Amino acid sequence: MDPKIVMTGLTIAIGGALPALAIGIITGKAVEAMGRNPEAAADIRTAMILGAAFAEAIAIYALVVSLIIKFA
Repeated sequence: MDPKIVMTGLTIAIGGALPALAIGIITGKAVEAMGRNPEAAADIRTAMILGAAFAEAIAIYALVVSLIIKFA
């Protein structure tokens, strides 16, 4: 089996799974915080969306790296 194919698969699998886990944790903690302090829901939501966007950016970087590995 070609090592490039294995590395491409591992890169996108790990690079997609871990940010997805992070987004789930971020969202869960934000909902929990909104439940405890409803008055701060707008601030919590803003921070949650920002954190989720940063985590999603990591997944996009993993996609770019896996494409570089595949076609290099």
